[in-house]
Amino acid sequence: MPQLEHLTAPVDAVVARMRALDAALPARDGVAVFNRVYLAVTEEIDRRLDAGEFPDPRAAVALDVRFAERYLTAVDAAAADRRPPACWRPLFQLRRHPGVRPLQFALAGINAHIGHDLALAVVDACRTLGCAPADLEDEFDRVGDLLVALEERIREDLMPGPDLLQIADPLTHLLGSWSLERAREATWAAARALWALRHCADVAEEFTGRLDSAVGFAGRMLLTPLTD
Repeated sequence: MPQLEHLTAPVDAVVARMRALDAALPARDGVAVFNRVYLAVTEEIDRRLDAGEFPDPRAAVALDVRFAERYLTAVDAAAADRRPPACWRPLFQLRRHPGVRPLQFALAGINAHIGHDLALAVVDACRTLGCAPADLEDEFDRVGDLLVALEERIREDLMPGPDLLQIADPLTHLLGSWSLERAREATWAAARALWALRHCADVAEEFTGRLDSAVGFAGRMLLTPLTD
């Protein structure tokens, strides 16, 4: 058990950082909304690691921590008035807009983190572990399944009630155009492509930049203000 505790210590550190953000940010802040969602996911992964539910806990920890670090680096960049990756910019720019609903903030953060960060995190974890993406597919799928289940709950919890139907109608239409399952499939393809391009630095950098921009564009659409 001490060996498992040592292995999961980096995940515990990530959870502690997210809890600190949750305590520091105003509840209605768009980044805070996403942070609460992501904290719930990371705490569940930590619980499942402690319960021995991952066949390869070392791989699961590597992927989870490299994944979280991408988000936390974006938070640090924004806090220091540096430009975060393009995929995160819409959320940081519109985090206090009164016309953007909490569900939009949550899904825009998921879009940035899954659509861009997860592909890069797979490559980061492969380099750390000395393996190929195929060796992490089980861990990738387990994290993805957890996110899909959580997304369904998020939509139920954050969708406006009947008294806000004038908002719910355009919100339903807007969010119906984005799918976590499709984003997940595209991310796995992107991770495999980036791994294949790992010895072609210029091409890999261009591919990463275009992926970042495309995910940022989708995030900006998800954050379309629905009221002034």
